[in-house]
Amino acid sequence: MLLYVSFPPRTLWWLALPAFAGLGRVLYGRSWKAGLGLGYLFGLGFLLPLLVWTGVEVGAGPWLALVAVEAVFVALVGAGVAAVSRLPGWPVWAAAVWTAGEAARARVPFGGFPWGKIAFGQADGVFLPLAAVGGTPVLGFAVVLCGFGLCDVLRLVARRPGVRALRRPAAVTALLSVAVPLAGASAARTLISDRAEDGTATVAVIQGNVPRAGLDFNAQRRAVLDYHARETERLAAEVKAGKTPRPDFVLWPENSSDIDPFANSDARVVVDNAAKAIGVPVSVGAVVERDGRLYNEQILWDPVKGPEQTYDKRQIQPFGEYLPLRSLLGAINPDWTAMVRQDFSRGGTPGVFTVSGTEVGLATCYEAAFDWAVRDTVTHGARLISVPSNNATFDRSEMTYQQLAMSRIRAVEHSRTVTVPVTSGVSAIIMPDGRVARRTGMFVAGHLVQKVPLRSSTTPATELGVLPETLLVLLAAGGLGLAVLGGVRRRRAGDA
Repeated sequence: MLLYVSFPPRTLWWLALPAFAGLGRVLYGRSWKAGLGLGYLFGLGFLLPLLVWTGVEVGAGPWLALVAVEAVFVALVGAGVAAVSRLPGWPVWAAAVWTAGEAARARVPFGGFPWGKIAFGQADGVFLPLAAVGGTPVLGFAVVLCGFGLCDVLRLVARRPGVRALRRPAAVTALLSVAVPLAGASAARTLISDRAEDGTATVAVIQGNVPRAGLDFNAQRRAVLDYHARETERLAAEVKAGKTPRPDFVLWPENSSDIDPFANSDARVVVDNAAKAIGVPVSVGAVVERDGRLYNEQILWDPVKGPEQTYDKRQIQPFGEYLPLRSLLGAINPDWTAMVRQDFSRGGTPGVFTVSGTEVGLATCYEAAFDWAVRDTVTHGARLISVPSNNATFDRSEMTYQQLAMSRIRAVEHSRTVTVPVTSGVSAIIMPDGRVARRTGMFVAGHLVQKVPLRSSTTPATELGVLPETLLVLLAAGGLGLAVLGGVRRRRAGDA
């Protein structure tokens, strides 16, 4: 529960440290079997409240099923932490095991589900600069290491009188496990800057709002499109009146036009008129059918030339945008397949629009949780990142704040301005240092206009990519190997 409370919308990031100190105390010296069971309980206690929003519209069944599966990864981590807790310098091995568990959870099953990565709870914390060093794996590793190190310090201090004197190496290791992550975070602050390297761009983010929350917002597709067009025209009127600076481009959210503007002439006219009113390119989130397949697409709409560039979402959401095991689930309960009538198809190329001379990277909604999906927009030239999203399905839950925190982490990780246009909120403009410059409320119509810095330099995290995570996974594997070897030796010594 401490770990859950450390996550947004609260800013109690520091509670992650006593959370992992407590977990370390519970698992220290236990058998791997005990660690498996205790880890599963820890996973349930953390993920049940964190992911409650997944059942807002579909009921408790899918929510509980998701948590039950995701907690298995935490159970395996618990077994691993218990196993390595007998090794010298165990906080380092244990933190690496946790990182390895997150790496696995971000990849399997069905493409993974990274929600709840420790890094995503640290947008307001002192460890945030480490995102620029090695991305979410290094940031999360530092937090967990500091928590386990705190556990070891307290454990050594609490030794009873008469117990053999504390060995200096053990004390030094425990103290370093706390001090090194904090010192590293302080040193990494030099990597954070919101200085404009390639000039600036004035961006506008549109939040049109929806008629009502929940799954049936899709039934109001034309109203949602009209709302976003209307808000864009309202912005155009303010620009014309001199109340607001003219943006270089305008960003609409995901699902702002669930009516295909290529196939539906009415929708095309609405989008075209909105772009003409503001007089600059507009990035429109649309559902598009092409060759019999559905795509979650971003369309760059020029006020004169019409649609010019497109990006198809690559990391699509299982059980939301496509249904895994469709035939099996349909045989169990036909109502389940009705929730996702037609699967979306995946895009194949990174999304980078060139808009008014600015390269804008696109990571649509769910993609912001995946390290690779954001990084490769930057490696393909993005000087600014946009995360168009649609959170209307989840009402006023914590989900939108959790996702906003992800975008803040990504801003620091890659030293880029990040814009977050959302249908129903919270929309935001985030500076490269992770600071939220402007934001909207929830379930209100509004727009944000901001001059933002454009940057082309890359952080170590961008350059290194998956390498830090790979090294931490190998470190975890080494620790587990040593633990197994030590267990075999103890059994042989006992038999002798």
